[in-house]
Amino acid sequence: MAEAPRAKKEANMSIIKWTPMLDPFNEMDRWLDNWPASGMASFAPAVDVFEDADNVYVETPLPGINPEQVNIAIENDILTIEGASEKKTEVDEKNYYRKEVRSGSFHRAVALPSSVKSEEAKAEYEKGILKITVPKEERAKPKKVRVEVKK
Repeated sequence: MAEAPRAKKEANMSIIKWTPMLDPFNEMDRWLDNWPASGMASFAPAVDVFEDADNVYVETPLPGINPEQVNIAIENDILTIEGASEKKTEVDEKNYYRKEVRSGSFHRAVALPSSVKSEEAKAEYEKGILKITVPKEERAKPKKVRVEVKK
């Protein structure tokens, strides 16, 4: 009978999550959030890839990017999109001067889901969205092979 109160007491004990004083993953996340402080940055834009019977479509948001500074290449059914952006702000007021320059680059390579005709690719930029259309290669038609039976 003396055991019952002890068992009841242990059943009410709560589990406390152990948190180390220095968590390397949290430290890494905090470091990456603040890097780079110089204003130079690179990023990999989100990419949507979809297809229909005739084409492969790729869309990626690139707001504020000059489309003339975007390079698109397709090699071995791998689409590569890369470029750079630069934004300058200057304020010159009485007794106050400030100049800020923000620049960065981006690079993204995506394996396309089908073989494509890279030389026929088309790209357009509208309202901050880069849209790429690439026609699919025609697959070789199946060839019927007649089995010859020897006697």
